[in-house]
Amino acid sequence: MNLDDDTDDGTALLSVKLLRLFDLLYSTNSVTRAAEQLGQSQPTVSNWLGRLRRQLGDELFVRTAAGMQATPRAEELIVPAREALASLRRLAAPAQAFDPSSATRRFRICMTDASHITLLPRLLAHVRAVAPGVRLEAARIDEQSAQALQSGQADLAIGLVPWLESGFYQQVLYPQDWVCLVNARHPRIGGKGFSLRDYKAEAHVGIVGGTGVQLLEAALLRQRVVRRILLELPGFLGLAAIVSTTDLVATVPRHIGETLARTGELKVFECPVPVPPFTVKQHWHARYHQDPANRWLRGLCEDLFAKRAARPAPKRNRVP
Repeated sequence: MNLDDDTDDGTALLSVKLLRLFDLLYSTNSVTRAAEQLGQSQPTVSNWLGRLRRQLGDELFVRTAAGMQATPRAEELIVPAREALASLRRLAAPAQAFDPSSATRRFRICMTDASHITLLPRLLAHVRAVAPGVRLEAARIDEQSAQALQSGQADLAIGLVPWLESGFYQQVLYPQDWVCLVNARHPRIGGKGFSLRDYKAEAHVGIVGGTGVQLLEAALLRQRVVRRILLELPGFLGLAAIVSTTDLVATVPRHIGETLARTGELKVFECPVPVPPFTVKQHWHARYHQDPANRWLRGLCEDLFAKRAARPAPKRNRVP
């Protein structure tokens, strides 16, 4: 359907105004009343009717004592004409707002297991309060996350995901630096603090999963610090139980460290090795930037997790 073409070369498609005229003439049986409803003069509408007749190859409406009566050809075309107008109205209508209170859908969020501990409980509690019909699903962040976000199989990715490039938006939620977790009753580490010498002397538990581990390993290599690792874990599940019952040290991002320490069994120390900080961001594909449901979820995560001091606008990644 051509919305703007008003040419009269015998091949042009009907414009919206001619479809509206056709509908109004059929309903009112009057050029005068059709002109009033269209906000046009009667001579203008008469010209439009002439164009409509030429394009459709039929008189369409003929003058009678009862007004402008439709021809058989007009009777044949009125239903598809009205269907076309209805379709155009749906296309031009604004996107339907997302109502969390009545929504019944699933949101899939790619995140690390650290976020399962630090972010997911708070997010779930809020969703249950404001969107009781919404279901959440946590998925891993991996090499498939980009395709999942593009296809709509996943809605958001939250974390450090530096490989998401062209076609994705990102928004900073909060910064992360590094801390060390130790047993609150550690036999050698207490009120005197935690030095680099202590760090080198103590045994460690290493987290080998997560997207931030490369930053830690690179910093240790630059500083020529070699940890004596007695246990490796694929993620943060079980870390609090391990550290709180042993003398092992765990080097972790601050958010997960402080969250685990709230149990009262762990103490948090600044990491004595300079490790570059990073930012936790939420990421989504450009296809869903204006999607009402996706916008609601992103806004919710921003309200719950973004630092209040500075909330930078979303930025779209582009190919250099």
